[in-house]
Order: sequence, then C-alpha cells, then structure tokens
Amino acid sequence: MKKPSKRISSSSLKSAFRDIIWPRRKLVAIGLVLILLNRMSGMVLPASTKYLIDDVLVKKNGGLLFPILGGLVAATTLQAITSFTLTKLLSVEAQHLIAELRAKVHGHVLRLPVRTFEETKSGELVSRIMNDVEGVRNLVGTGLVQLFGGIITGVIALFFLLRINATMTAFALIPMALFAFVSTRAFKRLRPAFRDRGKIQAEVTGRLTEALGGIRIIKGFHALERENEIFQAGVMRIFENVRTTLTTTAAVTSLGTFFVGVASVVILGYGGSLMLDDRLTVGDLFSFTLFLGFLVGPIVQMANIGTQMTEAFAGLDRTEELLSQPGEDDDPERTIEMPPVKGHVKFEGVSFGYVEGERVLHEIEFEVEPGTVVALVGSSGSGKSTLAALAVSFLSPDEGRVIVDGVDLRKVQLASYRSQLGLVLQDEFLFDGTIRENLLFARPEATEAEVQEAAERAYVTEFTDRQPLGLDTVIGERGVKLSGGQRQRVTVARAILSSPRILLLDEATSALDTESESYIQESLETLLQGRTTFVIAHRLSTIQRADLILVIEDGRIAERGKHTELMELEGRYHRLYTLQARI
Repeated sequence: MKKPSKRISSSSLKSAFRDIIWPRRKLVAIGLVLILLNRMSGMVLPASTKYLIDDVLVKKNGGLLFPILGGLVAATTLQAITSFTLTKLLSVEAQHLIAELRAKVHGHVLRLPVRTFEETKSGELVSRIMNDVEGVRNLVGTGLVQLFGGIITGVIALFFLLRINATMTAFALIPMALFAFVSTRAFKRLRPAFRDRGKIQAEVTGRLTEALGGIRIIKGFHALERENEIFQAGVMRIFENVRTTLTTTAAVTSLGTFFVGVASVVILGYGGSLMLDDRLTVGDLFSFTLFLGFLVGPIVQMANIGTQMTEAFAGLDRTEELLSQPGEDDDPERTIEMPPVKGHVKFEGVSFGYVEGERVLHEIEFEVEPGTVVALVGSSGSGKSTLAALAVSFLSPDEGRVIVDGVDLRKVQLASYRSQLGLVLQDEFLFDGTIRENLLFARPEATEAEVQEAAERAYVTEFTDRQPLGLDTVIGERGVKLSGGQRQRVTVARAILSSPRILLLDEATSALDTESESYIQESLETLLQGRTTFVIAHRLSTIQRADLILVIEDGRIAERGKHTELMELEGRYHRLYTLQARI
C-alpha cells in the first residue's frame, strides 16, 4: 500500500464536507443554533456584573437585584439545557457516523484485489478500518460546533471589551496574538505526527495479529522473548509519537496559560490606573475581566479543538487513500455478467508475475472441456497455485487471456463468476462458530437435508455423530478444536454444498490419514462429476484418474497428458511418481 503523504490533502477536506458534513447539514445547523443560544446565555453573567456592582451595590438600587438574579437563573437554565441537548444530539450522531464509515471502509476493503491482501498485513487493514475513522466524531460531534461557538463567543466578548475600553482591549490582544502564532506553528508539527501514529499503530496491530494467529509456532520454537521484543519496539514507537504530540500540546496549553497571565497582569495594572483617575468604574473592571475570560477561554479551547480536528483530518486522509484504491470490479471493462457456467476453460498465452520483471508463469496454453478434471503437478514454487488462482479469477494475467465459456475473465463482473465456484484450499480456513454455520457459509439458503447430505458425503458425520451437539459443535477460531483431517473434511463438505460449476482443490487431502483420504476420494468422485475441476496435489496417487495432468516446471508446462501417457514418456512426471512410490 502506498505511503501516506505528510500533508492533509484537499480531497480529504472536500470529501469531509461533501460526505460527512453536508448530508447532516440539518443536524449541524441545529447544533449551531444550540451553541449560539448556549454561548449567548453564557454572556449574561459578565454583562450583568457591571450593573450588579455599579448600580445595585454602589448606588444601593435594590430594585434591580432580583431582576438581575432572575435573568441569571434563566440564562443558566438555558445554558444547561442547550449544552445537554447539543451533546446528546451530536455525540450520538458522531458515533453513528463512525459505525457507518467503518462499514463503508470494510466493504471497500473486501472488494480490493486479492493481491492487496497478499501484500498487506491483515492486522494493518484491521487498524485502518477500526481506528482511522475515530477522529470524525470531532467533525459532526461537538468539536465542529464548539469551534463555531468559540468564534461566536470571542466575537461577542471582543465587542463588549471594545465598548468598555478599546485601549485596554488592544493591550489584552497582544499576548493573544502571540499565542495564536505559537498554536499555528504547533499544528504544523502535529499534523504529520498524527498521520504517522495511524501508520505505526497499523503496523504494530498487524504484527500482533500475526503473532496471536501463530502462537503455536512461537511457543514451539521458544520465540516468546523475541516476539515480545518486536512488539515492545513497536509500542515504544507509538509511545515516542504520543510523547511528541503530548509535549507539543502541553507546550501550547502552558504558553496559553502564560499569555493569559500576562494579559491579566497588564489589564489589572492599566485598569487600576484608570480607576485611580476615575476613568473606569469597579463594575467596568470586573465586567472587562470576565469578558476577557470569555475571549481567552475560546481561544485556548479552539487550540485544543484544532488539535482534535487535525487528528480527524489525518485519519480521514488515510481513510480516503484506502477508499481511493480501485476494487476488483471497478475496472470499466468488467461489464459482462457471467451466465450459468458450463466449464469450458482456455488459457491463451498467459504470463504472470507478482513483481514487475519477474515472471512466475510463461505463455501458458491449454484448453479443457466442461467436466474435465485437470491436475496440476510440479515442485514447490513451480507456479501451480498461481495458475489455479488465474483460473478462478483471484489474479489477472499480465499477458494473454483466461477464457471461460468463450468469455474473457478480465471483462466479467467477478461476483457473477465467483458465485459459481467451489474452493477447498490447503489452509482449510474455517470461521469461529459451529460446523453447521461453516457449511452454510457456502449456501445460506440450503435446507437441513442438503446440509446433512453434504456432511455425510464428506464423512463429516463420521466424527460429529460422536459429539453431543453434532453439527452444532463449536469449533473455535479457524477450527482450532478440530484435527487437521476433520477441518479438511468440513471444507470439502462446504464445497459439496455449494454445488459449484468450477472447482479448485488445493491439496484437498493433504491433512488426511489414509482411511480419511479414501473416504474423501469417494465423495470427491461424486462431486467432480460434470464439473470442471483444477486439482493441485503433491501426492500423485490422488490424481492418477485425472483427465488431464499438467506438469508445471519453472512456470511452463513441461508435460501434459493422462497418467499412463506420462508414465510411458519417462520424463519429469515419471521421476516424481517413481520417487514418491519409493518413499
């Protein structure tokens, strides 16, 4: 995946407004009205202070006391109600937005090409889906309206400050201008730090996910300390990043406190001199001090909100980068919806390489009729799995064409083609849950009779009948509670239930003992009838009855034919078969 840039892109700003703020403009507008009422009601206290001191206390005008107190109670009540409503409306919507964005990113990630998952750690993608969108709560949540509210409060406070004394206001604004300058410089440092944090967290999460998935290997090779050192190095990188952001934020806050203190000293000194000259009343000074707090408070608050907004846009920028990666079906040439597959497969001069300039397959040419069982044989790394992946559209050729029933797979809408495929892969992947749920993953609409029949044909019932819950037995993450042979039988049953038109068996019997293998071979014979099947197997005894055997060496078809024909050639296949027979 490409590295993120250090700057927040304009596309993120545009998409934030277009996709996040504008669709919720009514809610945001309500929030802005509420924050306006909230901040204006908050201004009643400093505005009334002058009258409370100068008129009520100094001039002994008791008739104004209760109206002023009543106004303060009403303003405080309105401020509390608007604050609660604001938080309830926008905070809930912000969390709803996070959930929607996660679902959107997850859906897009699933549609990315298979090669993306081969080149990117799964944990890194998990982090991108779960963590990068967290910051958007500050765009729709209270962050955005608080920013607006801070501006409104500052403007109103500035108006009253200028009205009381313009010169004193100018003295107060000088430290505030210095604080604004420092904050701007700090944000420039925070932006790349927040972006780097997301990247580092994704890398550490990726390694953690790998480690937890391979815990038996780690324990088996006594690599606990080494793995812990790797993880510790990762979390220390996160710590260093967090320390940078915390230090910068703390410096901004501390400088804000310093500048506020300087402004207060200046105001008290200058204001005191004006009072001594009878050019300023006690009420004016108290009111000025309170309004200054309402001006300084939002400025400091906006600095914190600015940090949050910077973090939000950093996450959105990374999310935008992920969403901008084209999915498998985004190719404008993929316009053909695959009709019911018969199974005629043809490779025309197919070449492929995972790395540019390094070919794995070279000009592969062959053609099979519907219902043909094609066995792919060769040493490890010869290109068997890559060839099969091209046949089932996990990969697209760099040169040449893969044609199914006369249709070039590069022009096919992949969902319409893959819905007619069946897979039994070497890693026998199963989901956490019950055996029944894993079988129904292939065909959720299958009847109980069909599920039972598939389980029986794959000899899954041979071990589930001994379990109290039968097919409802929970098998754990990746089927960890089953043996390797049992997991493979479940995957075969899943393929049987899917009733595919094209089938890929990648070492389908590799984890089975001799007895289980014989059972599976019998069930596979029924499954293979009338279906085009690609079989990858190192154990040549499992493919002797294939209609076509392709011997792949160094990415090329070295030999082709049936078992007896290839044995008579006494070539590469003969040597492989003879070697295994001796073993």
